[in-house]
Amino acid sequence: MKFKSTVDISIGDTLFTKQGDSLIPVLKVKDLSTISCVCIPISARSLVVSDRVFHIKSKVQIIPPIPIEPEDNIAIIQDSIRPIQDTLKIEPAKKVRRTQDIYGFASVAAFSDFSNTPAGNSLKMKYTLSFNMANIGHSKLSAESYLTFVHRGNNWNDIQANIFNGLKIYNLSFSYQFNNHFELWLGRKINPKISNMGAVDGIQFEMKLKPFTIGILGGSRPNYPDYGFNFNLLQFGAYVSHEHATKNGYLQTTLAFVQQMNSGLVDRRFAYLQHANSIVRNLTFFGSVEVDFFNKKFNPEDSTINKDNSPKLSNLYLSLRYRLLKKASFTFSYSARKNVIYYETYKTFLEELLDTETLQGYRLQVNYRPVKKLSIGVSGAYRFQKKDPRPTKNLYTYITYSQIPAIKISPTISFIILETGYLSGRIYSAGISRDFFSGKFYTGLAYRYIDYRFNNSGFALVQNLAELSLTWRIIKKLSFSVYYEGTFEKINQYNRTYGRLNFRF
Repeated sequence: MKFKSTVDISIGDTLFTKQGDSLIPVLKVKDLSTISCVCIPISARSLVVSDRVFHIKSKVQIIPPIPIEPEDNIAIIQDSIRPIQDTLKIEPAKKVRRTQDIYGFASVAAFSDFSNTPAGNSLKMKYTLSFNMANIGHSKLSAESYLTFVHRGNNWNDIQANIFNGLKIYNLSFSYQFNNHFELWLGRKINPKISNMGAVDGIQFEMKLKPFTIGILGGSRPNYPDYGFNFNLLQFGAYVSHEHATKNGYLQTTLAFVQQMNSGLVDRRFAYLQHANSIVRNLTFFGSVEVDFFNKKFNPEDSTINKDNSPKLSNLYLSLRYRLLKKASFTFSYSARKNVIYYETYKTFLEELLDTETLQGYRLQVNYRPVKKLSIGVSGAYRFQKKDPRPTKNLYTYITYSQIPAIKISPTISFIILETGYLSGRIYSAGISRDFFSGKFYTGLAYRYIDYRFNNSGFALVQNLAELSLTWRIIKKLSFSVYYEGTFEKINQYNRTYGRLNFRF
């Protein structure tokens, strides 16, 4: 509303209207310019066009009624009690600036093996580059990678013939986030929501409509002999995911359908279901199921292979973890899986693959911390197939204490019992580790005694194994590590060394 002048009016002042011989407060000044005010109502009284509104220069007692005195500052409401738009000091909405975040590591490593056997010596070099660049240049574009290059002195001809005999691209992709609901990936990437299908060389698109996420993907899968690119191995699919968080935890479920091809023919068609749940306090559940819908069956009577598109369970994994207070946790898992068969890729020896049985396994793990720095753990596993002469069983137990007072050494003792269809074994291990100079240096020493007995021949193999590791943190983001492992038998001696220079950025 407009005045001749607002020189005597301040933000927070009260404006009044006339009722008989009294002044009734009706508006409060929120903002003002030289000739107008923006006000908010403070009374239930309704104002109409041409109502007069007064401002009192000095403080006014509202009650009892006050006689009206002559006043120059009289305002007439023009056409509405709503604020006049051109008097508002509106600040433009601030544009959210995306934060660029780049991190990763690069490393050079050397592996060497040498012994007193005819096997000879070998040297292998490995170069690794991994990075994650989020919001490049504060934009919606991001990139990530995990690349390795491995070579030996005698395989350069193989690498020159096919670069992927040395170069392995596990992840190399770009993403563009249109907004909080839509995101696009291009390149080689393993989708964490359907990681069991492996990497996708192509395009992936995801739409988030909370609490649901819908995604589609299309492209090819890596070449099976060398993990290179093979655009004859087309694959495509879709998935839907549901996520929900509660005060106790979260739950997440993903259902996916995927078809994989080889030179235009169906190689595999399957559905994948994954569920993770921690809504029950101290209890975490994870489960995944794979069901194949494209199958073939071998008929031994006429040695023919016929199609069988009935659903068949190819992979089942269930895991349950319970944390008892803060000192103990229990983990139980069950798995039942068959060999994944790509019918066109492996058609030359399909008959052998079709005869495989389901491999089932159970695993139980218990961890306990009776005091702050003492940890005790026991885990056991049991796996079997019907054709095995006997099940595979192993038992592992350990005890470790972190940083004994005064000497700051962390000792660990462990024991393993192993039984398979062809051998029985015992492994006894003891080791110590320690930090020096506030973490600048780390060193570890370990000794293992290995005793194997082969069931069919009765042959015994006894090995004494020594390990030494050193890590030097040169500067905050640069470190150098060396490792030595020596295996000593009655006659033979095997040595392995490993060195790595790692730079984080």
